[in-house]
Amino acid sequence: MTAASDPSPATQTTRKPGPTQDEERWLHANGFASVAGIDEVGRGPIAGPVVAGAVVLPDLDGFEHADFYLIRDSKTLSGPQLQRANALVREIALGASVGECSSDEIDTIGIAPATRLAMRRALDGLPVAPTHLLIDAFPLDWNLVPCTPIIKGDALCTAISAASIIAKVYRDALMEQMDVEHPGYGLAGHKGYASAIHLEAVGRLGPSPIHRKSFSPFKPTLF
Repeated sequence: MTAASDPSPATQTTRKPGPTQDEERWLHANGFASVAGIDEVGRGPIAGPVVAGAVVLPDLDGFEHADFYLIRDSKTLSGPQLQRANALVREIALGASVGECSSDEIDTIGIAPATRLAMRRALDGLPVAPTHLLIDAFPLDWNLVPCTPIIKGDALCTAISAASIIAKVYRDALMEQMDVEHPGYGLAGHKGYASAIHLEAVGRLGPSPIHRKSFSPFKPTLF
């Protein structure tokens, strides 16, 4: 059986726990020289942008670094771990980029189209043109480049994990900046999610310019 006829790791019924480069290596062996992992953060919040990351990694077989184990699902990492993981991804990546869609864009086109637009913007910013895309959960149409969606890809695929890390670090920093620009909502703490403290602040202060007026669970109070 040739490599081209072997099943993709994404279609196999069993996979090793934790993120690996199995999918990337399979694609490389089947003629795709540059594989980008893509992931997003910020679909759920009621304030701030949705941000996507795109990362192209080299083959890391045999690579050793004290922080290499941190390249995994960004949701499992503490703040200091995220900073260390982000620094490592930026150091080793062949290309890394982020893209975002603002709250106004989310209100105009909806969260799903805005998420895909943020992903396309991240891909547009890569210095290395990918020939295949690996994306968490759903497919993406970008420049006719083939795409493989992987359920829970941020926990299974190293490139997607790396993308989730750079996207989260970028968005967290952005929300801390927005906390200074729009004080009183606690944006630096909850990062725009609908916590009790956040909802209370909106009820007291009204929405800020970065709140998603079409998206909020308290939409009737925003107009």
